Amino acid sequence: MPTEAKRQEIDALVKCVKSSSAIYIVEYRGLRVSQSTAVRRAIRASNGEMKVAKNTLMRIALREAGSVTADSIDTGPNAYVFAYGDVAATARAIRDFAKERGNEALVIKGGILGGKVIAKDQVVALADLPPKEVLVANFLGTLNGPIRSFVTVLSGPARGFVTVLSKIGEQKGKAA
Repeated sequence: MPTEAKRQEIDALVKCVKSSSAIYIVEYRGLRVSQSTAVRRAIRASNGEMKVAKNTLMRIALREAGSVTADSIDTGPNAYVFAYGDVAATARAIRDFAKERGNEALVIKGGILGGKVIAKDQVVALADLPPKEVLVANFLGTLNGPIRSFVTVLSGPARGFVTVLSKIGEQKGKAA
């Protein structure tokens, strides 16, 4: 039976798991305090949160929240990054920080997305996606293309008629 302090930590983790869209598991061994602060700031800017927790407590929290456990990748000292909004933006924040020179100590191990455990390469693939706003704009542009073409085709005869009338008006104006 967990102690009261551990029970409170598990309850806090369960709340984070239930409210997050994705959970990324990263190894933070070797990060200096300034680097840890910087990565937390970047994650917070992408509407995420990074928590360091014991793996056993996180496994209990995941089970209590009804999520899958990532037993294969949650060994060693891990930090758990909870994505509350755009999962790609949070993955991008982690990937970009880990890519910077001097931040090699932050290692992406994998994560949990949509009730499935995902590997490191899938997290990186998520990070490579364009922002949500760009994807929505591309989708709406794709939907708008055929409609715009249809309106252009329909307005062609009317535009031609107006052009003919204006030329006739110009000729009559010159003749008068």
